[in-house]
Amino acid sequence: MLELDPETMRQMGYHIIDLLVDYWQHLPQQPIGRRPSREELESLLMEPIPTTPQPFEQVLHEFQQKVLPHIVHVDHPRYFAFVPAPNNAIGVFADALAAGMNIFVGTWMVGAGATQVERVVIDWLRQLLGMPETAGGLFVSGGSVANLVALTAARQHQLRNDFSRGVAYFSDQTHSCIERALRILGFRPEQMRVLPSDDRFRLPLDALQAQLRADRAAGWQPFCIIANAGTTNTGAVDPLPELVAICRREGLWLHVDGAYGAAMVLTDEGKHLLQGIGEVDSLAIDPHKGFYQPMAAGCVLVREFEHLREAFRILPPYLQDKEYGLSGIDLCDYGVELSRGFRALKLWMSLKVFGIEAFRHALEHNLHLARYAEQRLRERANWQIVSPATLGIVAFRYAPPHLSEEKTDALNQCLVDAMLADGFALVSSTRLRGRVALRMCPLNPRATEADVDETIHRLDRFAQARLQG
Repeated sequence: MLELDPETMRQMGYHIIDLLVDYWQHLPQQPIGRRPSREELESLLMEPIPTTPQPFEQVLHEFQQKVLPHIVHVDHPRYFAFVPAPNNAIGVFADALAAGMNIFVGTWMVGAGATQVERVVIDWLRQLLGMPETAGGLFVSGGSVANLVALTAARQHQLRNDFSRGVAYFSDQTHSCIERALRILGFRPEQMRVLPSDDRFRLPLDALQAQLRADRAAGWQPFCIIANAGTTNTGAVDPLPELVAICRREGLWLHVDGAYGAAMVLTDEGKHLLQGIGEVDSLAIDPHKGFYQPMAAGCVLVREFEHLREAFRILPPYLQDKEYGLSGIDLCDYGVELSRGFRALKLWMSLKVFGIEAFRHALEHNLHLARYAEQRLRERANWQIVSPATLGIVAFRYAPPHLSEEKTDALNQCLVDAMLADGFALVSSTRLRGRVALRMCPLNPRATEADVDETIHRLDRFAQARLQG
């Protein structure tokens, strides 16, 4: 039951490898993808649960014909819309090994070797970020869970069991997963202070300190400041050294959402912008962004590793065996999950095969392309830079002087749909200072200056056509 003979498995595996290599090889020449309607896909894919076997080739063909054409390829070189990066072949093969051998990384008793690999990779990240030797962490599914785990540790360490008056502080540029994490942790809306960002889309220090004083006077208990190391909208980095000083003085926990931007510490630009990141109390970083890993791979690091254990450890009777006679670390005690897959393997293998310098060069290339895009946009009439290229993200909009703000917003929003329909590249939209802006985030090492040039050319052409039509 549920078994295949060795030769059949080999043939299936060769078939899948051929499919993947062809996909990677020809992807730059393919359209970026499409977003079909729900009705279209339900008509195409809804069916009763299968009761009889079907040939593997038939099922794989169905995937190729009915699923693959109906996605947007986030690993496409011209996917400039959001920040999940492309993967790499070594990471993909590592995921296959981890899944194929069903490696469990919840307890040392069962997964000692895999646990140690995860600890090694976390320590590599700790060193790159400049955090102290007391720091540690673990792999999770992504930034949303990494932020949740870190904020759980912050709540437990700062507030213990009574958090009814606790208050967290962050800017209006902070990712929505922060508010979601605070909701999950039981904080009410009135316990979240969302401060309007400054003219560089950063957390405003004067307003922050004034709010802290006002809240203390009103009987609230400030416990955590949440800073950004590369916002989704613009790549902005909050003033980390100043925030470290404020938190040390005020006795607050400083958490940094660096899911996208923290990996940029490998680059010259990142080193400058991310000064102080090694001094924070906790940090989220996503290897499936800045380290080009297959989804899903996020990490949480905490300045004092044991703060995670204090927040999460529970020992039920059915896990008592893991306590006897072993000196290892049970990662299930440091986060949400007991059932933990071997997420660290892909980054471990990728770093060993390629070396850290390859990742540094790839990130430098991506930052160059963002600066190049900004330069090319500035050279064209009617294009306005809303936020200069920062950590690989540039925000801009088409803004002819004779057009009202409302019509300009509508035009820019239409450009996203026009680009997707065209299929060559994809950008995304957001709102900055109440107005629609477009974003380009070239986070693919295979993207080129020619890709950026042609994308901007098409945006310009679609904008002019919309005006004339």
